Amino acid sequence: MIGLATDSLFTCHPSFSHIGEEQSYRVGEAFGRPARWVRMIVKTLRMRLILAAVPLITLAPAGFAFAQDAATLPADAPSKRSIAIAKQAVTDPASRAVYAKAGWRAVWSARNSEAFDRVLADRARHGLDRIAFLADPVGNDDVARTKAALEYAGALSQGRVDPASLHEVYTLPRPKSDLAAGLTRALAKGDLAAWFDGLAPQDAEYKALSEAYLAFSAKATVATPVQAIPSGVIRVGNRDARVATIVEQLVESGYLPTVTDPGSVAADPLAPASPIALSHAPSTAAPMLYTQAMADALKGLQTDYGIAADGIVGPETLKVLNLGAGDRARALAVGLERRRWLTRTPPATRIDVNTAAAQLRYYRDGAVVDQRKVIVGEPGRETPALSSPIYRLVANPTWTVPKSIQNGEMANVGEDYLAAHNMVLRDGWIVQQPGPSNALGLVKFDMANDQAIYLHDTSAPGLFERSQRHLSHGCVRVEDALGFAQMLAEDQGVTEAWQTAQASGEMTFVPLPRRIPVRLLYHNVYVDDGGRVAFRTDPYGWNDPIAEQLGFAKASAKRAEAQAIDIGP
Repeated sequence: MIGLATDSLFTCHPSFSHIGEEQSYRVGEAFGRPARWVRMIVKTLRMRLILAAVPLITLAPAGFAFAQDAATLPADAPSKRSIAIAKQAVTDPASRAVYAKAGWRAVWSARNSEAFDRVLADRARHGLDRIAFLADPVGNDDVARTKAALEYAGALSQGRVDPASLHEVYTLPRPKSDLAAGLTRALAKGDLAAWFDGLAPQDAEYKALSEAYLAFSAKATVATPVQAIPSGVIRVGNRDARVATIVEQLVESGYLPTVTDPGSVAADPLAPASPIALSHAPSTAAPMLYTQAMADALKGLQTDYGIAADGIVGPETLKVLNLGAGDRARALAVGLERRRWLTRTPPATRIDVNTAAAQLRYYRDGAVVDQRKVIVGEPGRETPALSSPIYRLVANPTWTVPKSIQNGEMANVGEDYLAAHNMVLRDGWIVQQPGPSNALGLVKFDMANDQAIYLHDTSAPGLFERSQRHLSHGCVRVEDALGFAQMLAEDQGVTEAWQTAQASGEMTFVPLPRRIPVRLLYHNVYVDDGGRVAFRTDPYGWNDPIAEQLGFAKASAKRAEAQAIDIGP
């Protein structure tokens, strides 16, 4: 017992390691032991103290490192040794990476928690306000907060929904980032808000869609629910009580300017047509005259939504007019989500085809240098979401009819039909020879993919005049494809080779020195050339599953209805 007590005494008071002969004798006398025996104890304890100091010296660098690490944390950060996190309580890999780096200790300080709460409160800017990432913001569950932060970071950086889970074919590259490492750094530096802000797309289009979403969402919460405009055809010259509501919708959507003097319109409905319309006409007003100016404005809406632009208020037009602010907010939220799927730095020189709007844009060094109409896949034969480069131009192409068409639409054609369309049978395949009547037209833009999807010319250029251009079997027909091919050949320095190939009349390949990336995108909400947010229909019905995962109710969107589809790729 005396030995244990003495050991404890010297452990707690290292100054006793300097005890001398005289003091040791006195200590011995105090404990009733011979001085010699006490001197042996003192020597032993001195040796123990020396040996005990070695680990302390060895551990000093680790201690300094911990002190330096702690210095980078916010002042109110919890100590890494304060609250232990049970490993079995953390199930997702990203959260486990965060806690492993923190030595399985709590990572959230009060200040960081408050900062994250503010970040989540602002998630409407991204159309994510219908998702509760953190079920109990008031609670102090460190693990739940980490998981919520990583989920929200993932939604901002690459989208809440995985597009590969929605589409059989989706090859557009998605952003990649180490969110666990990013969150760890942001927590240590106390700059969570800045980190989260940098995860979402930073381009002007995303910002415009974000602002539009906030505006339509706000309007949807305070506006009276849209009363469906009753069915029935309205033509120019008709008087109808529904005209006032139609005018209001056209003004709200930007197709008619807002009136500055309501009386100028309401006072004399028989006055000559004016492009200025009543912005808040009551639906119960007396029958108003449906004017040519109103019809012209309606044509703009019809064109945008893929409806025959005849200015007549018919069933398909009423489906669009009956869309409210909530419907548009829903489309915008989906549009924001689709853009989060995309890499933040697309190729500066590229071709983007918007299959929802049936439009093509050609970018050179980051600037749009050309745009034109395209014809894309009809519903049921959708043009897939692809990233695939053009690697060569094909002059005077032949067209080998796919077996799906050969055994389908062309199953019963005879020799007369084949001869009339410059087609021959080769080894059981129908092949259309080069020429103006070829379904591929006079040029094909060969793309490197395994889906047999490419851009090409057409023998039916009149179809580009249609508002609704979802007409093909999946490939993309380009308006004035020969002019577009000439532009690409000039940009690539192969103009002479291209013109020679074109003049030959035979199928000839002209490789491009530099491949041109092509992205086939599906954006039914986008910013047009005038900087205005433009809406299109959801022709393929691809928005619904995304909207539902973003927390929106199921809705029946206006879909394109292909008519008079020709036989062609």
